[in-house]
Amino acid sequence: MGKVCTQGAELETCLAEARKAGLRIVSTNGVFDLLHVGHIRLLQQARSLGDMLVVCINSDASVQRLKGPQRPIVPENERAEMLAALACVDIAVCFEEDTPAGILEKIAPCVHVKGGDYRVEDLPETEVVQRSGGVVRILPFLPGHSTTGLLARLQKALQKESMQ
Repeated sequence: MGKVCTQGAELETCLAEARKAGLRIVSTNGVFDLLHVGHIRLLQQARSLGDMLVVCINSDASVQRLKGPQRPIVPENERAEMLAALACVDIAVCFEEDTPAGILEKIAPCVHVKGGDYRVEDLPETEVVQRSGGVVRILPFLPGHSTTGLLARLQKALQKESMQ
């Protein structure tokens, strides 16, 4: 089972121990609001690319700036705890900025993973990862599985229920 770390000395200590042990560090980032099977499969694939997976989670304030005042549904401390409880996640850490570039400077992963239809050259974190000698990999989304889709289905179900 992984652990939730703070961005400061705690994270740095964990990463220093991993590097000393020669572990290949993989990172990914996202909101991870309403955890679903698409998230799980992405995290499992990301973990398979190295020895240690660090999941960088957008803070509540960051999510609100990116997705609006109604999000996140699940608070950051709970999202971090759920992710850290997954066997494939070694460290879960929240970050305040709108992009993970700052925290990735500290992590300096061998591989940074994003899911979806991004292009490596368009990601703000690509330069940071490459500067430290890492690579960015884009893994495909699992079609039909997204938090936005879950919220839409939930809203539809609630509307149906209220009409009965």
